[in-house]
Parts: sequence; C-alpha cells; structure tokens
Amino acid sequence: MTGPNVESAPLRNVLLTSLGLLGGALLLRKLSKSAAPWDHSRKLADALIGEKFSTEQATQDPETYFNLRLNSCPAAELTDGSRVIYVEQAFLRTPDKPYRQRFLKIKSCPKDIKCDAEVSSYAIRDPEEYRNFCDRLQNQRPQPEEVARDIAEHLTTLTMSRCGKDEQCFYKGSTTPGGFPNYWNGATTCTSDLVILKDGAIQCWDRGYDEHGIQVWGVRKGPYEFKPATSG
Repeated sequence: MTGPNVESAPLRNVLLTSLGLLGGALLLRKLSKSAAPWDHSRKLADALIGEKFSTEQATQDPETYFNLRLNSCPAAELTDGSRVIYVEQAFLRTPDKPYRQRFLKIKSCPKDIKCDAEVSSYAIRDPEEYRNFCDRLQNQRPQPEEVARDIAEHLTTLTMSRCGKDEQCFYKGSTTPGGFPNYWNGATTCTSDLVILKDGAIQCWDRGYDEHGIQVWGVRKGPYEFKPATSG
C-alpha cells in the first residue's frame, strides 16, 4: 500500500484556493450586477422625452380633445443630480407657436416620501428664448448653464411610482392632495395626474378648481393621451 503523495498536497491546496477565489470573484461580480440600483430619475426622464401627439383622441372625440403636439428633450443636468427637461405644447397646425412652455425637473424622491421620483414643473424666465428648443440644433439652443439660471417660479410637483409588473404603465403619479396654487381663469388650486405607458404613450390630466372646489379649467372627461408618431 502506498502512502499519500506529500509533494503534491501543497500544489493541490494552491489550486483549490485559486479556484475558490475565482469562483468567489465571479459570484461577487454577478451579485453586484444584479444588485445595481434602478435609477428612477433617469428612467423617468428618458420616458418623458420625445415628440408625441393627441391626434388619435382628437379624431375620435373632437368635441373634447384638441389635436396637439407635445415635444420634450433634455435641457440640463444640475449639480444635485436633477435632470431638467424642456417641454412645450402646441396645436398641431401651428407647432412653431407653443401655447405652453415649461421646465420639468426630475429627481429621486427623498427617503421620507413613499415614491420613486419627483417631477416638478417650473415657469421659464424668458419663454420666447426657448420657443422650439427641441427642434433646434444643439449649438443654437440655450446651454445648460443658461437653463439653470432660467428656471423660474415653481408650479407643481408630482410624486411618481414605478408601476407593477401586471400593469400596462411604466410610471404613474399625481400632485399631493389639495394640489398647488393656481389663479388662471378663476381657479385657486390645480391638480395634475401623469401616467407613462409601456408603449411610450403619456397620459396627462391637468385641472383647475375655484375656492368652492368647482372645476373651472381642464378637460372633465379624462386625461389627454399623447402617443409617439410611430404608434398605430
């Protein structure tokens, strides 16, 4: 009977140790990839960007919905990590004459608020300077440092949450109960609801209410639905 090969034992131990370290490293890399945090602010900002239209709604119910173009694109990224998007709405027949222009600031929710991201809308210091911003060449637009200076009055904030796997939406949210101050057309407050669908469409519903809680502006029937031009 032969005894153990004492000379091969150290070599075998080294090989086993090396294989163990390699396997551990591969497992750690796999776990690190799977545990990478989901950047809600970036995902939400990306989903909001693009040119979308309410043409389908306007065709089906012209008494309620106008044929509008919603156009949005990145404008800046702030030092706190917030992403700023420029958004404008116009009648499709006059896309170069937007009737609404806003900055949207998107950032992750504070830890004490149960949501994934916040979307805050702001007035623009000089709207005419930004008209058709998204349609211009990059070097013909106001640059990010100018955008940061031109963010004016805060208008609303919506708290957004990622939709469940079985839902047709990607993100959904609304303003806090009670809404935000608004004094257009006899209103005292306004509310907003926003749903981003998985097919790229956006549903938004803005309404204004007077001091008695009576709706004085905004669609009553339901939200506008803006779809990418390639839909349908």
